[in-house]
Amino acid sequence: MSTRESPLPRAVAVLAYDGVRLLDVTAPLEVFSTAATLGARYAVTLLSPDGGPVTTSAGTRLLTDPVGEQVERVHTLIVPGSPGLPREVPALLLDAVLTLHSASWRTASVCTGAFALAEAGLLRGRRGTTHWRHAATLTRRHPDIEVDDDAIFVRDGRIYTSAGVSAGLDLALALVEADEGPDLAREVARDLVVFLQRPGGQSQFSVAARTPAPRHSALTALLRSIAADPAADHSLPELARRAGLSARHLTRLFNEEVGDTPGAYVESMRLEAAQTLLDAGATVTKAAHLSGLGSDETLRRVFLRHLGVTPSAYRARFRTTDPSGSGRGSPTGSQW
Repeated sequence: MSTRESPLPRAVAVLAYDGVRLLDVTAPLEVFSTAATLGARYAVTLLSPDGGPVTTSAGTRLLTDPVGEQVERVHTLIVPGSPGLPREVPALLLDAVLTLHSASWRTASVCTGAFALAEAGLLRGRRGTTHWRHAATLTRRHPDIEVDDDAIFVRDGRIYTSAGVSAGLDLALALVEADEGPDLAREVARDLVVFLQRPGGQSQFSVAARTPAPRHSALTALLRSIAADPAADHSLPELARRAGLSARHLTRLFNEEVGDTPGAYVESMRLEAAQTLLDAGATVTKAAHLSGLGSDETLRRVFLRHLGVTPSAYRARFRTTDPSGSGRGSPTGSQW
């Protein structure tokens, strides 16, 4: 039977260890615990390899239960990440992952927790993801894994992996939806005041935040002006005029210091502005006009190219964690 038909409680085990990233632990704990208060059948526990207190990377100490007490009744295993896992996976953690995975119905990682699953051999021949900053390292160290460096989370069989830190929220909400359906998952998202499904991938995050600080002062001023008013005239001739540079010189500076062409950078900023407008309730037409993208059709092409969704689909992001909108996502045939 499917998980949502079973009367049995589902034991969710979050595996903590010294150096674990605090939000990687607390985000899934909050989602599953909140779901339980809203009627879902979850019993949530925080485990560690030896059952003692663990100190997170933030310095916070967490009280845990030992792995051995839960090994026979694990439905969902969550393995959070830490800053140190891309360098080394501790032997005790690796043993705990293998022990709990052997008894669990599904296993998931948050952020660099994927490195623990990889070292345990659980991702061999599978698709997976991790924090964008460490995706290349995971690919290099484990060439037998198909690493998607832009996905928020990936499911391959009964193994789930998710992107950096806050993606643990997205993953946990998707697992709740798989168990309990979209209505309860939506209520959890509303309670936590988060998106039920974030469109796009890891590359969606603020253009300004992921752009290296330019060394050239004229370029710094241009980037600020584009961010301040994305809908203004930011054509290459106009940008070159404001910078006091030739179009060729400005293009070379953008490529060297921003890593993109002027036109591509302006489009990214306008896309981000359109997303913000749609989030605030603007129509597609209004978002296209105020962001500087112009027409509905241009907005649609830009959304599809960068995010893989249409503007109207983007506005519907609260409906489900399933990108298809079907609300389905759970494996069936489980005793749970």
